[in-house]
Amino acid sequence: MTGRIFITGATGFVGTAVCAEAVQRGFFIHRLSRTGESTATHEASASEPLAQQTQKEIPFRGDINDAASLDAAMAGCDGVIHLVGIIMEQRSKGVTFERIHVEGTQNVLAAAKRAGVRRYIHMSALGSRANAVSQYHKTKWQAEEAVRASGLDWTIFRPSMIHGPGGEFMQMAAKWASKTAMPYLFMPYFGRGLLGLGGAGLVQPVYVNDVARAFADALQKPETIRQTYDLVGPDRMDWPTMHKTIARAVVGKSRLTAPIPAWYAKAIAAVLPAKLLPFNRDQVVMSQEDNTADVKTVVNAFGWSPAGFEASLNSYALQLR
Repeated sequence: MTGRIFITGATGFVGTAVCAEAVQRGFFIHRLSRTGESTATHEASASEPLAQQTQKEIPFRGDINDAASLDAAMAGCDGVIHLVGIIMEQRSKGVTFERIHVEGTQNVLAAAKRAGVRRYIHMSALGSRANAVSQYHKTKWQAEEAVRASGLDWTIFRPSMIHGPGGEFMQMAAKWASKTAMPYLFMPYFGRGLLGLGGAGLVQPVYVNDVARAFADALQKPETIRQTYDLVGPDRMDWPTMHKTIARAVVGKSRLTAPIPAWYAKAIAAVLPAKLLPFNRDQVVMSQEDNTADVKTVVNAFGWSPAGFEASLNSYALQLR
């Protein structure tokens, strides 16, 4: 397909990459964000004729829980890419997994139907399932169920940990590697057992540019309609290995890694205010599970292989220093 694509979360880490890839392929983008910030030189008005909107990316200020802003931004579009998600709740502000993942998705789906837009591409998360142990994964699954029941021409992607120079995790890991953020002496991870020495789940990081490529490919591949794809990189590793790889790329040598017992991390997450911690219970719980999948699913569906972790990391490591 060609034409105009409405993208939620367009100014975020993944959204910026998806917008860039879509524009490169000739799509016009309606970017929704709370600030309306964009590389475009003006903010589009809902009443402005689309014929007068000549920029490749048109910013719209709005929110996925505001029907009016969704309707304005989605007018004239041929497809929707829904990327908005959160990893940390802010309950005092009404920002919860339920409200953002489930209700937000339902709102975007309803707006797409009102606008007559049938093509819909959704970002979920690897590990989402009905019996998930984390609320993050449970609400991601509930959002998937809403998508599957929508009657639209949907595609669902479930990325593993997404890495890239603008990602919060990579920026934090780079600070650990360079000893500019606590705990300074080592790069931490959550470990099983009394002392945390029982290991943790495996991870399979996927490069943000490959995530963007897959989303853009799906727009142009009707055979991806009503399909769900686990989106992972080719390298499966434990947390210490990932940390040491990051350290080598950022500071030129491996750093000491050490576990924080998962039971202890969950305990303090339960009693301390969220604003005092850089993690929450769900992140601890999810780190104990393997977050992996068969990369051949992507290779077979799209005809290319995601980049390896170390090679892609080295391509942007200077931006983390």
